[in-house]
Amino acid sequence: MEELEAELNSPEIWKNQEKADALSKELRAIRSKVKPYLEVEESFNSLAELAEIVDEDDTASIESLKQDAAVILKKAEKVEFKCLMGGEADNCDAILSVNAGAGGTESCDWASMLFRMYLRWAEEHDMSIEIVDQLPGEEAGLKNATFLIKGELSYGNLKAEAGVHRLVRISPFDSNKRRHTSFASVDVVPDIDKAIEITIDEGDLRIDTYRSSGAGGQHVNVTDSAVRITHIPTGIVSQCQKERSQHKNKATAMKLLKAKLYDKRRREDEDKLMQARGEKKKIEWGSQIRSYVLHPYKMVKDHRTSHETSSAERVLEGDLDDFIEAYLKMSATK
Repeated sequence: MEELEAELNSPEIWKNQEKADALSKELRAIRSKVKPYLEVEESFNSLAELAEIVDEDDTASIESLKQDAAVILKKAEKVEFKCLMGGEADNCDAILSVNAGAGGTESCDWASMLFRMYLRWAEEHDMSIEIVDQLPGEEAGLKNATFLIKGELSYGNLKAEAGVHRLVRISPFDSNKRRHTSFASVDVVPDIDKAIEITIDEGDLRIDTYRSSGAGGQHVNVTDSAVRITHIPTGIVSQCQKERSQHKNKATAMKLLKAKLYDKRRREDEDKLMQARGEKKKIEWGSQIRSYVLHPYKMVKDHRTSHETSSAERVLEGDLDDFIEAYLKMSATK
């Protein structure tokens, strides 16, 4: 950290703005982990000094020390949890996409519920949200939505949410009040910054323009401002229609494409590592990671970690931290 601070204090570094910005972001990420650790260490040392001078018959003081120790322990657990997110892209912003599965209106409604759940989670953590692309369902809900969540360790946290989410409930769209099972997939990739290099050959791209189907006024609806980019070698597609400017939509779509290509490379590297270790390859995309049951009982269960809760409403309001923490702790032990 001292070396980074010294480098940033050098006037020469600011002649290269990109490098300076990358180093500044790296320093902020390190400080966000080191500062809480130092605070816990200081609190622990102070408590230890008090414990040495407290009389063993002074029950009131001993009880106070126990309470202080419990507070310090909780802070230490938070620091430990934050240290689980030390990956190359964990401090990046997160690009999250929700896609309705088969099932028509019911699945589109479920996709919109998940979309709202992640917005609530982001709001609770003081993160900003930027909607990139959104396609409404024919009757209700969303067919798909892509949005950017900006905030400290947003990708480090939200990478735990990638996979298929299953809902079981009495459908509000069924006049016979029957129980329905719906599926929606969630994809999470990092909004990679310039410190992570992704090279794309322009000849590998097919760029299509089309009319926006979302809100934005007459100008958006009558011009081909929306942009779809296909990376031909991999078949990966990214698109954006949030801006009136085709140029801005293309820039955003390229950013999404780079993020998806980075995530593909990361997954391939993980698979190679698992195979080298002789481990069974983990099925990720398309796997059912979590079930949300609202009838005949209420329960949310993560099938990867077995963590569950009966407070389904709280989870759907964005209370995801326990599920995220359980997944990251499990991943750290593999």
